[in-house]
Amino acid sequence: MAAETHAAEAGHGAAEMAQEGGNALVFHPMDQFIVKPLFGHGEVGMFTITNVTLWLFLAIVSVVLLMVVGTSRRAIVPSRSQSVAELAYGFVHKMVEDVTGKDGLKFFPYIMTLFLFIVFANFLGLIPMSFTTTSHFAVTVVLALAVFLTVTILGFVKNGASFLGLFWVSSAPLALRPILAIIELISYFVRPVSHSIRLAGNVMAGHAVIKVFAGFAAIAAISPISVIAITAMYGLEILVAFIQAYVFTILTCVYLKDALHPHH
Repeated sequence: MAAETHAAEAGHGAAEMAQEGGNALVFHPMDQFIVKPLFGHGEVGMFTITNVTLWLFLAIVSVVLLMVVGTSRRAIVPSRSQSVAELAYGFVHKMVEDVTGKDGLKFFPYIMTLFLFIVFANFLGLIPMSFTTTSHFAVTVVLALAVFLTVTILGFVKNGASFLGLFWVSSAPLALRPILAIIELISYFVRPVSHSIRLAGNVMAGHAVIKVFAGFAAIAAISPISVIAITAMYGLEILVAFIQAYVFTILTCVYLKDALHPHH
């Protein structure tokens, strides 16, 4: 997170340099990603409670409120919270079963929790003055590494050495198989990188664009256009918040399928 803080501060300095020539319009779209202590000031240490800590906690609380509190009074005619919880349950359950087969359903609780956590973290980040935790690689890398380690350990526990068959493309010509095995091995270890960057990059980019348009809203001549652009981008970000959670989750299902059924 320290590297991301320095990057945001660098963006702050670049925007100040752009102020040359008496331009009064100054905005810093990357400031919203700076990690700050929640109480007081100073350096952010390993055990410092920060704005990231707060919004991660709120995402967890939101999941608990929906899935535990919201469904505590189960009824034949469901309440709104129960309806949302049931829709989410059915949506993720079908995804897991369709991609991994019935063997993967035992991992449904983990995948369901992962999906809901990312969804709530993304949507909470759309609240004005909030902090988008999934825009930070420190968060998304941990999620991606957890998936990577889980499916890798599962693959070896369930299949033993035959899990290495995932990297051996038996349908390819024999001469090409060693080359393809190296490519498959590299792509396998790149998974947590692409898995984490895809989520954080898309969320960060969208929020930065909204902040840029918000800065232009201060100019009276173009403020109507800026407000329209902000509204359109905000609507798009609502869609992206769900899509990115879906993409992260379905990729997790694909990786789980490889661990359960490694042979090409």
